[in-house]
Amino acid sequence: MPKTEKLFEDAVSLPVEDRVKLIEKLLESTNPPEKEIDEWWKNEAEKRVKEIESGEVDTIPGEKVFGNIKKRFK
Repeated sequence: MPKTEKLFEDAVSLPVEDRVKLIEKLLESTNPPEKEIDEWWKNEAEKRVKEIESGEVDTIPGEKVFGNIKKRFK
């Protein structure tokens, strides 16, 4: 049995919480976090929340967004 198959079998036998942690660590190993980019996204998210809460911008319901996408790409 190849090494990766054995690893997979071992991994899927773990409790769900442990599998999630393993997945997160594997994904992070393929795409390590970049502090500058993470900080930029954090600031951007906070800015957008403030804009929504202040009424500066309006939100669009997800159903409408996905409906528009479906119409556009039919």
